[in-house]
Amino acid sequence: MNKKLADTIWFNGKLIPWEDATIHVMTHALHYGTSVFEGVRAYDTPNGPVIFRLHEHSQRLINSARIYHIQLPYTVDQINDACREIVRANNLKSAYLRPIAFLGECGMGVTPKKENVSVDVAIAAFPWGAYLGEEGLLKGVDVCVSSWNRAAPNTIPTGAKAGGNYLSSYLIGYEARERGFAEGLGLGRDGLLSEGAGENLFLIQKGKIFTPPLAASILGGITRDTVIQLARAEGIEVIEQVLPREMLYLADEVFMTGTAAEVTPIRSVDGIPTRVGGPGDVTKLIQKRFHGLFTGETEDRWNWLAPVS
Repeated sequence: MNKKLADTIWFNGKLIPWEDATIHVMTHALHYGTSVFEGVRAYDTPNGPVIFRLHEHSQRLINSARIYHIQLPYTVDQINDACREIVRANNLKSAYLRPIAFLGECGMGVTPKKENVSVDVAIAAFPWGAYLGEEGLLKGVDVCVSSWNRAAPNTIPTGAKAGGNYLSSYLIGYEARERGFAEGLGLGRDGLLSEGAGENLFLIQKGKIFTPPLAASILGGITRDTVIQLARAEGIEVIEQVLPREMLYLADEVFMTGTAAEVTPIRSVDGIPTRVGGPGDVTKLIQKRFHGLFTGETEDRWNWLAPVS
């Protein structure tokens, strides 16, 4: 049995003990990857625990399910309430939340008959620190460009956060770690920059921020959107455009974003240091504004913090 990370899990509308949250080996999602999920963080703030951009995460869960023709039996508001409930039930102040919806026992066919479709929904919440390490947040990480490309357009929908999509991320991340890097970056089928194994990508040149567009086979990250809005609020120009691989080697600064990774600086790509060799002024400012949302130093003018209580 996996290590117990919390006391309870929200499963199909009920709180159940962690160790009882099990499914059958014939679950459709286990065989075919038919699941959609979210990564969400709760932060302890001076005003109590909050869940960051809860509504947007719950809405994206439903959007991902819609793309895959999975009808969730819960509304956005019900998922929001369940996320708050599981944080409270486990007496957590800071936590990582994993809402997931998946096809259950629907038979062995790849495409189950509508009358056989069974959808399960679970939400776990547990303590989890920096995805790429606390030192990585402070000093930056070393990454490489993977030999694996991201999924081509009109193959699988990269705009959905679906379980099966992450086999691509698994290969990119596995290759990077085997080569001694903290993370891997994927290119699109056109050889242009896409995203990391589980993170969106940002490059800084001459004070401007560049990031690949949604059409670059990326997931439209909620932290990505957060960073874009925070940067523009500081008067920093953010340009969404296709980017060639060599931009990685010429950038002044590079960083990645994601719910798990938060804002993680990149200090080198394929062994080539960024021009500043670590977190630069722009990256540090974005980190400060992002984490300031949870210390009270950054005004939450966008209503991103959803109180747990």
